[in-house]
Amino acid sequence: MDRVTAARVFVVISERGSMIAAADALDMSRAMVTRYLAQMEQWAHARLFHRSTRRLSLTDAGEQALVRCRALLALADAMPDSGAAGAQPHGLLRMSCSPSLGQAVMARIVTAFLQQHAQARVDLQMTNQAVNLVEDRIDLAIRITNALDPNLIARRLADCDSVVCAAPAYLAAHGTPSRLEDLTRHNCLTFTHFGKHLWQFTRDGQAEAIPVSGNLSANDPLVLLAATQAGAGIALQPRYSAMGPIARGELVELLPQFAPQALGIYGVYGSRQHMSALLRAMLDFQLAWFAGQPGWQNSAP
Repeated sequence: MDRVTAARVFVVISERGSMIAAADALDMSRAMVTRYLAQMEQWAHARLFHRSTRRLSLTDAGEQALVRCRALLALADAMPDSGAAGAQPHGLLRMSCSPSLGQAVMARIVTAFLQQHAQARVDLQMTNQAVNLVEDRIDLAIRITNALDPNLIARRLADCDSVVCAAPAYLAAHGTPSRLEDLTRHNCLTFTHFGKHLWQFTRDGQAEAIPVSGNLSANDPLVLLAATQAGAGIALQPRYSAMGPIARGELVELLPQFAPQALGIYGVYGSRQHMSALLRAMLDFQLAWFAGQPGWQNSAP
C-alpha cells in the first residue's frame, strides 16, 4: 500500500475533521479514505482519532503520527513529480479483469500499450471477483457492470453487449424459442452473481425482465460458454465471447430482434488526484482503443 498516499489521507482527515470532508477534498472515494486510515492505524498499532458522531479529533498517538506524516509529505513533495504533465509512463501497473475479457480483448490492448511504452510493465490479474484495490494492491480494475459502487472512482471505457445463444444440438432436441416468454420453458445457464433469475431485454423500446431457470450456474462466463457449446442449454453470453463460436456454427444466436441489456465496461481506480502518469496513460489508451475499434465485440476470438 502506498505509504505516502496514506500519510496524505491521514493529514487531510486531521485538517478537515471528517473522512467525508477528506474524501471530497482529495477527490477520493469514502471507502478508500476509510481503508487508508485503517492501514495507518495498523502501522501505528494505535487508534489515531477519537471518533464522535460530529467530528474526529486526534489521539496522542495521532498527534505524533501527524508530525511524522507532515515531514514525510514535505520530503515527497520536494521530489520530482512522476505524474506531472509530460512525464513518460514507466514502472509497474497492477491490473485486474475477468478471464473472459482478458482472453477476448484485454491481452491485445495491454500488448499494444506496452509496445508504445517501453518503460512500462503490467501485471494482469484474472478474476471474476470484485477486487479490493487497496488490500489486493491493484492500480486499475476493469469491471463489467451496471451496478457500480457509487463510492468508487471509475471511468466508463465502453459498452458490453450480450447475445442469447445455444448449440444446434440443444435446439434440435428442445426446440428454438421465438418469443422472449419461451425462455421460461428452457434450461437456461446463468451466472452465479449476475442475472441468475432474471434476464433483462428491451422490447418495443421498453425494458423487460424475463424469469429464467436452469440446472447449471457458474461464476465464469467461459465455463458457461463451454457448457453451452456442449449442448447443456441456452446462455446469455457477452457478445465478444459468443460471436466466434456463432461464426463457426458451434452456436446459434437466438431472438436477435430483442436486445439484451448492455453493460458498462469501467476502469476503476483509487483516486483522481494522485493518479500516476502510467495509470493515466493506460486509461486514455484503453478509451481510445475501444473508441477506435467499434466492431471489437464481433471480431474477438
